[in-house]
Amino acid sequence: MKLELDRPLVVFDIESTGVNPRMDRIIELAALKVDVDGTETMKTWLLNPTIPIPKETTAIHGITDEIVKNCPTFADKAKEIAAFFEGCDVSGFNCDRFDVPCIEEEFARAGLNFASSQRRHVDVQRIYHRMEPRDLTSAVKFYCGRAHEGAHGAEADTRATLDVLKAQLEKYEGLPRTTAEMDEWLAPHDPLNLDRQGMIRWSNGRWCVNFGKKRGTPLKDLFLNERNYLKWIVNGSFDVEVKAACRTLLETGVLPPAPAVKA
Repeated sequence: MKLELDRPLVVFDIESTGVNPRMDRIIELAALKVDVDGTETMKTWLLNPTIPIPKETTAIHGITDEIVKNCPTFADKAKEIAAFFEGCDVSGFNCDRFDVPCIEEEFARAGLNFASSQRRHVDVQRIYHRMEPRDLTSAVKFYCGRAHEGAHGAEADTRATLDVLKAQLEKYEGLPRTTAEMDEWLAPHDPLNLDRQGMIRWSNGRWCVNFGKKRGTPLKDLFLNERNYLKWIVNGSFDVEVKAACRTLLETGVLPPAPAVKA
């Protein structure tokens, strides 16, 4: 490897219960340590996340609740994992936005500090995007074979975006052909989630908070016993749908209708 190392580099990837690095839990962690002399050591941990694995997540990585039910938790393995990462820099694909925040949260729950700010990061996705730009100008050149004249002008950018979409539909025959199918393909919906991020989720016949310390708490219980928490959501930086549901509940006592597909 042509990257000079003055301390080991751990390249790692995780599989998790979802896509929110602050709320979801690690199910599988694979870490490949490259020592300064080029020696490589691989370690993989299969972990019980201590919360249910959503079906849509299992559909991606194939790991079910049954598979991990007898596995150790992250807390059980935290010291072992920390020892493997000790004194190392880190690398991954999109690790700065996802993998590093995920592992930071897990270590924090276990009472340990991952100290990511003291490590040097080599995010392979950032290299990819720096060397192969993914902006609109690059897309016009790649898909339409022309320069993007008038870049950063709203009208020119709008027209160029439509041209790129048309070219993509021509180039990739397998793309969905309706906007509904395209929307679902790009950002699959979970019918049990009230909002796209799954901050409020249908569980055991009730709408429940699906994040933070109140995770799993029914909205109805919060309305009856902890209205200040609902007010905090309404005044916080949450999805519009989440805030609207909590505001309606506070003002009228009415919960959102049950999802068409139930757990």
